[in-house]
Amino acid sequence: MPMQQGTPRPPATPAQALSAMDHLIATGMIGQQEMAQRLNLNVTDLTCFGFVLEAGDTLLTAGDLAERAHVTTGAVTGILNRLERADYVTRRPDPDDRRRVRVAANPDAVARVRALYEPHYARVTELFSDYSPAEIAVLYDLFTRTGRLMGEYLEELRKGD
Repeated sequence: MPMQQGTPRPPATPAQALSAMDHLIATGMIGQQEMAQRLNLNVTDLTCFGFVLEAGDTLLTAGDLAERAHVTTGAVTGILNRLERADYVTRRPDPDDRRRVRVAANPDAVARVRALYEPHYARVTELFSDYSPAEIAVLYDLFTRTGRLMGEYLEELRKGD
């Protein structure tokens, strides 16, 4: 049963919040694996395709994609090769720099991915309706800052190798 906006939330300790976050991440990872399998992709390729979709009409370069996915430009080349072979993306010359390419999503692939994800996003959007605008702002802040921390830690780990 949904909570009404403004309904007091149950108390939680930082340790409980961290545990809940860990469970969310674990379920998300398993969910991404399931989604990727249904789309005949691996999780990294699906994640990168998600970044291409997120960029919309602002077509990403391979370097942009590498930065967002926290992978090397060499790894992005392999990712783009696989996505192109699977008919998810096309590479287009950059109109400002012919040495660079931009990545565009193929409309049929966009439709396949949206058909799979939209029911989930509709449920999450419905869940968000239980939260006030101030609570949504806190969630946005938490997600953004936690994502940044995770990315920074990933870079630290890689530098330590």
